[in-house]
Amino acid sequence: MPNDLEIGHAAQLKPIQEVAAALGVHDDELELYGKYKAKVDLGILSRLADAPRGKYIDVTAVTPTPLGEGKTVTTIGLSLGLAHLGKKVCTCIRQPSLGPVFGIKGGAAGGGRSQVVPMEDFNLHLTGDSHAATLANNLACAFIDNEIYHGNPLDIDPYAPALRRVLDVNDRWALGEIITGVGSGIVRRTGFDITAASEVMAILGLTTGLRDLRERLGRMIVAWRRDGRPVTCDDLRVAGAMTVLLRDAVKPTLMQTLEHTPCFVHAGPFANIAPGNSSILADDIATRLAEYTVTESGFGADIGMEKFINIKCRQSGLRPDCVVLVATVRALKMHSGRFKVVAGRPLDEGLRREDPEAVAEGCANLVKQIENVRLHGLPCVVAVNHFATDAESEYAVIRERAEAAGARRVCRSTAWAEGGRGAAELAEAVVEACDAPNEFRFLYDLDAPVKAKIETIAKTMYGAAGVTYEKAAERAIARFEALGFGNLPICMAKTHLSLSHEPSWKGVPRDYSLPVRDVRASVGAGFLYPLCGDMKTMPGLPTDPAGRRVDIDDAGNVVGLF
Repeated sequence: MPNDLEIGHAAQLKPIQEVAAALGVHDDELELYGKYKAKVDLGILSRLADAPRGKYIDVTAVTPTPLGEGKTVTTIGLSLGLAHLGKKVCTCIRQPSLGPVFGIKGGAAGGGRSQVVPMEDFNLHLTGDSHAATLANNLACAFIDNEIYHGNPLDIDPYAPALRRVLDVNDRWALGEIITGVGSGIVRRTGFDITAASEVMAILGLTTGLRDLRERLGRMIVAWRRDGRPVTCDDLRVAGAMTVLLRDAVKPTLMQTLEHTPCFVHAGPFANIAPGNSSILADDIATRLAEYTVTESGFGADIGMEKFINIKCRQSGLRPDCVVLVATVRALKMHSGRFKVVAGRPLDEGLRREDPEAVAEGCANLVKQIENVRLHGLPCVVAVNHFATDAESEYAVIRERAEAAGARRVCRSTAWAEGGRGAAELAEAVVEACDAPNEFRFLYDLDAPVKAKIETIAKTMYGAAGVTYEKAAERAIARFEALGFGNLPICMAKTHLSLSHEPSWKGVPRDYSLPVRDVRASVGAGFLYPLCGDMKTMPGLPTDPAGRRVDIDDAGNVVGLF
């Protein structure tokens, strides 16, 4: 079978105006970026103010493994499957960071017959939203330094933590921690984060409009005064200029799948550090236009789905009708703890051999993630992303364990190879689940103390026995509660590779205490984020970065991208 890029290049795409018209977007609501992508003006929300909402589906997964579970393939495939059934559907997914694109993950547009196209546009810059977020963040950083340099009228403490600059690259060793101001008289320890981890990117994903964007940017805490009071972007008088830089980025970008269904691509916050979901604005528009809106939350249900519900849905007011939980036979074998995968090395042959016993052991992780869905009162459909090496005996084990854990249906998806036809069974199960009554609920009450909210997430979603707090975390919690930020939701920052804080602990770790080393505030975005274990906000490149294989041919075509 051709690779993803070759499949994308061979596709006959429709002009984006045709895709938009079929969805219900008018020509005068489009801002074209070439033939196959366009921004959608937010004025559409006024026109659709009284439109009824369609069904709303979140796609999540078991705890990720280095093998990749095909969550985006399944998200797009489910949309194609719904269209195959004659449903009017729209997909909403995040814009990928260029760090993982050129690092270890590669592209994020799906794959095979289940992808968003043009996939090179999707993965490379798109309409420049990430760059706009980078500029807005770094402008605020420049204003902080400038304020200190020009007499420091706000009395900023130059040695207290302040907003860090960001770049949309993986560059852990060179830029993660740096010293600035050498020779200037004000030497500061600071560093760079990746753009996807920034509060500006989180705000872009959670805002409800241009005015709301301006207000959120103004509330961002970017430094601290010597007396302990926060310094905001409004204090620096920079929030207006930041909003100007983001005035086009706030509009969702419309693209298409290989089967010409519409897809909004907007915002790109990481899920292990940030909220990990595409934008509220895209979902708001899509649910007013389509019968079914399929969105995707980052990493496993314990991280991305939990934040989707308890942060994003709180702020949007939208309520999901169903959750699809993606798993693979290979991933569940890995969660048995019997196999080890090392990036760049040949795959363990045991992962290709029929082994229902290993699958059964690894199903403990699947069962826990189904429980995490049901803790929010939502129906769960399990999608097994099919690989040619899967055996019927292994599939039977997954079905038995998942249904016993409370999954409504377990469906095999072959969307990667067959597109919408290969996800028709999954789509039928989702339609059925969306029509069933549910008991949607949030995991915690916003008025609960900060520690109570943290411990609820740790104990119920991760299975931790308790939580331990370092002194920095204790001080931060006390400060934020005193400042009136204690009623914000919690955005846990922890590894995505385990239910726990330790990446090497597979399956369902038990009898451990979750360490919280610090707690920080994203007041503009509207959450507190505890740092659990050793979290990197500037990832690094692998030994053999994916960017080494990306090039351009004599005809100007991109080659080697995923």
